[in-house]
Amino acid sequence: MSPSTHTDRYAKVIEVSKRVRWEIERDVIRGRQFDYSKTFLPDGLSLVQEIGFLSAADRRLLSQVQGRTYAYIFGLAERFIASKVMELSREHVFGDQVALEALVRMTDEEIKHQALFRRLEEMMAPDMPAGYVMTAEPNAVAQAVLGKSTWSVLALTLDIELFTQAHYRASIEPDADTSALWKDVFLFHWREESQHAILDELEFVAENEKIGPAERDAAVDDLIALVGAVDGILQAQAAADAHYFCAIAGTFFSDAQRGQIHDTVLKAYRWQYIVSGVTDARFQKLLFPMLDEAQGARIGTALAPLMYAVPQQRELPMAA
Repeated sequence: MSPSTHTDRYAKVIEVSKRVRWEIERDVIRGRQFDYSKTFLPDGLSLVQEIGFLSAADRRLLSQVQGRTYAYIFGLAERFIASKVMELSREHVFGDQVALEALVRMTDEEIKHQALFRRLEEMMAPDMPAGYVMTAEPNAVAQAVLGKSTWSVLALTLDIELFTQAHYRASIEPDADTSALWKDVFLFHWREESQHAILDELEFVAENEKIGPAERDAAVDDLIALVGAVDGILQAQAAADAHYFCAIAGTFFSDAQRGQIHDTVLKAYRWQYIVSGVTDARFQKLLFPMLDEAQGARIGTALAPLMYAVPQQRELPMAA
């Protein structure tokens, strides 16, 4: 792709960014509260329908607990994404000013998204029973992620921003039972994230072209380590959320049922934050041609224990 084509793509992102620009209170919240008679996270993401013994009220509550965590985890991710994009923008300071503006706008939008998700937590905390726990601290997560190679961080970032779009289009937007405010949050979020994915792809390809085989091989190990770290966060949060749900549901659950609730929440989180991204066709089409056979096999081996985490009756797309 020629430099002028790159500039055109950055310019298009700027154009769309200006057109879809929104503000948290004026455009998204608009003085509204969440409707707790509705679900937050749809079945296709929460997998609550796979727990056959839950009542309709319990399924709705568990979707709300998972939804609270969905917002919290996005806030975690956008802390390191904003920092990395700010770092990348410096490389364009004395070069392509269109690319610089696009990345600066993306940084600003990611900082706004963090504020949005903090605002959601401020709204949910007084409305939901006490006892909810956030198991990871945003700055600690960001520092750990940013200690890895740029190639691996960009791969993870692209993965996140692609599954953000897929979740909205496939699950959140078509779900008629979702709280209207919750749906609007992710509509507005999706509008900006769809442009961020284009920038991620441009920067990821550029970074891949800069590094040699040995650096790429090490970066593959970094990416595997990052996925493992994400899974560690998900395991801790799934345990906390399952415990919280069982404590507030007002329903007696046997030990076996509590175990199934925990296992399903963990499966849902692995589906949401790992498997739905790594199986995305656009992500695979970009990533796998960058790798040699051994590197692709290493990634496949690392992911294999997690690949069970798909909704029932769903077929996985084939790797590109």
